[in-house]
Amino acid sequence: MRTLGLTGSIGMGKSTTAAMLAGRGAAVFDADACVHRLYEGEIVPALAEVFPQAVRDGRVDRALLRLAVVGKPNEIAQLEKIVHPAVRRKKWDFVAAQARAGTPVCVLDIPLLFETGDHARVDAVIVATAPPDVQKARILARGGMDAAQAEAILARQTPDGEKRRRAHFIVETQHGLAHAERRVAGILRALAV
Repeated sequence: MRTLGLTGSIGMGKSTTAAMLAGRGAAVFDADACVHRLYEGEIVPALAEVFPQAVRDGRVDRALLRLAVVGKPNEIAQLEKIVHPAVRRKKWDFVAAQARAGTPVCVLDIPLLFETGDHARVDAVIVATAPPDVQKARILARGGMDAAQAEAILARQTPDGEKRRRAHFIVETQHGLAHAERRVAGILRALAV
């Protein structure tokens, strides 16, 4: 099995690239989706102890949690101490299950791939990227986040230029879906999968 790391900063088209890889038969572990599931169950009690203002009706309200941690290094560290180990367990359980199933390609869709060191545990790294103006427009079009919140998130991530420098493959997403699809297909061909 080939294990690929997929990353890209917020608004770069990483989720769309992951969907393209899945559409070509790859098993995709979505770290963001994993966190969202954890916020509805397994880690809610631990988060309620540290961030009680962010828990409503037995689940974590992500908007309230964001307000509690963005721009606050100590609170972010507390959050990561709870969330990261749980995601790590789920991620490697997923990889092991895919290996047992004989899946040819397993993709780890992880926004913080470099920051967590997971890039060192995959066969190749794919980075989804777009110019800063495209990225900003995508972030603001999503709603639920203003420019200052987006900047605070970006400040904690490895800069796009550094990600591209460290990547084995790059998918430039600003040229449209057809272009990105061709690039994804080319990457899988290059990996002989």
